[in-house]
Amino acid sequence: MGEIEIGRFIYLVLLLIAVGSWVFVQNRQSIGKTLQMFAVWGFIFLGVIASYGLWEDIRHTVRPQQSVAVDAGRVEVPRAPDGHYYLTLDVNGAAIEFLVDTGASQVVLNAADAQRAGIDTDNLAYLGRARTANGEVRTASVWVDEISLGGIADTGVRVWVNEGELEQSLLGMGYLQRWSSIEIRNGALVLTR
Repeated sequence: MGEIEIGRFIYLVLLLIAVGSWVFVQNRQSIGKTLQMFAVWGFIFLGVIASYGLWEDIRHTVRPQQSVAVDAGRVEVPRAPDGHYYLTLDVNGAAIEFLVDTGASQVVLNAADAQRAGIDTDNLAYLGRARTANGEVRTASVWVDEISLGGIADTGVRVWVNEGELEQSLLGMGYLQRWSSIEIRNGALVLTR
């Protein structure tokens, strides 16, 4: 710790002593209740900090995940809290989360997901055009070796890499048409082969 950090630490300790002394003097008649109040607020504060720190670990248990019934060739995905459906597919062995978008005609990868799937985005020819809600963007057509969902694999799938800003990769009709049945039932998206 440098001199500035030591000075700040001493200042904070003195401030804590001053505030604590004032609270003690003001509440010396009911010190038990005051200590109880401090303990409750301390536990609330620790709970908020712990929840924030552990959110990445617990969010998968809080939010329902997709369930895959491979033997029946069926995938069931619960609706997310934002009202959309998300599927995690393996693209060339990389797990990528897609937003299911029946309004998109193709599978569209954002640049980060394309790189995770082993696609060299720097050497792509962005010759295609796509109209989005944010305007027109350039796209590049790429063939991926394999896309799989719960053990159900498709080989030689054409995908599009978006050159613009795309927060979430999109799973469009180019992939969804490979399933024999697509339905929404009881708040879940059900895909059947």
